Amino acid sequence: MLNPGQIEQFQQQGYLVLPGLSGVDYCEQVLQWAQQQLDAVVQPIEYEADTRYPGAPVSRDAEGGQTARRLLQAYARSSLIATWATQPVLAQALGQLLGTGVCMSQVHHNCIMTKQARFSSLTGWHRDSRYWQFQRAELISVWLALRDEKVENGCLLVLPGSHRWHIESNQLDAAQFLRSDLVANQALLEQAVPVPLQQGDVLLFSSNLFHAAGCNQTPQTKFSMVFTYRALDNPPIPESRSASKPEIVLHSSSINREGSEV
Repeated sequence: MLNPGQIEQFQQQGYLVLPGLSGVDYCEQVLQWAQQQLDAVVQPIEYEADTRYPGAPVSRDAEGGQTARRLLQAYARSSLIATWATQPVLAQALGQLLGTGVCMSQVHHNCIMTKQARFSSLTGWHRDSRYWQFQRAELISVWLALRDEKVENGCLLVLPGSHRWHIESNQLDAAQFLRSDLVANQALLEQAVPVPLQQGDVLLFSSNLFHAAGCNQTPQTKFSMVFTYRALDNPPIPESRSASKPEIVLHSSSINREGSEV
């Protein structure tokens, strides 16, 4: 259960770290499983070349083009992953932040995210809600650090409180990334802070929070597990990509914003 201070922090800052939510043994088990999936090239996999991000290989045929970025559809791959993504601790915390009833999207995130040395790319400043189609842009992503995350290996960077900002269309580029070349954005970008995580820490962040990440400058691959959740009364827009796969209801999440059972 989240305490009032944690709830207030999330509401004001748009993100919250839950230290040590998962044990080291579990993280190591997932790391071993994920590496096996990568070694066996178990699809679906997104590659760095697919992202078209700055620094990514220009195509899958280019040098580094077969560098994996994400093991997609993680929930359906193994009960090891599915059980974690729907556990009561998450259901309770998300219920406090989103309201009664919580669903997990199988379309958005739902992946093991890797950031590998040498061919990892930059991720520009963006809101995830820029390309999600729900009644309200009020979803929460849950990010588990399977290894330590720091600036050197590409940990997330955030603009605290940016989930509440009003951003004009001219402050964004054609892909809806925050423009770094615009004078009006400089004061915003100066507020950026890194979110380092220890193995087993969990980061909750709003789909409206501006975030980014750098390259992995270390020899060891960074692994993170990421899922996205919505309130039951915030369904995807019919016939949109967000509605293209069944959602998973977290049955034990009947907790209201104050933390009382309903």
